[in-house]
Amino acid sequence: MSTELTLLVWSAVLCVALALPYTMGVTIEYGLGAAAGNREDLPELTGWIGRARRAHANMVENLIPFAAIVLAAQIAGKNGALTVLGAQLFFWFRVAHAIIYIAGIPYLRTLAWVGSVVGMALIVTAFFA
Repeated sequence: MSTELTLLVWSAVLCVALALPYTMGVTIEYGLGAAAGNREDLPELTGWIGRARRAHANMVENLIPFAAIVLAAQIAGKNGALTVLGAQLFFWFRVAHAIIYIAGIPYLRTLAWVGSVVGMALIVTAFFA
């Protein structure tokens, strides 16, 4: 399996793993019944629990285009040093983004997000080269 596909799989694992902190937070804060229920009557999630929820949602939003461009590059046979670097940047900046977001560090969070977008841009650049 290519490095890019391996990092796509690890990015999907990260996405699933990011659901765990806020789910545990909801369980701790509101009880197992609230966490296991439909969550229709939960108050707005604030603090680290809300940030963890938003970090997960942000990963979902970014995983979809990342998967599309990685798979397109793979199918088109455009993989190379640039796509590997792009996938590595995406994954590691997404790890950093999640940690920074949950910790509540606003500007550094944005820089981590930009780093992951640069990673995707490198793959797109290689695709059209």
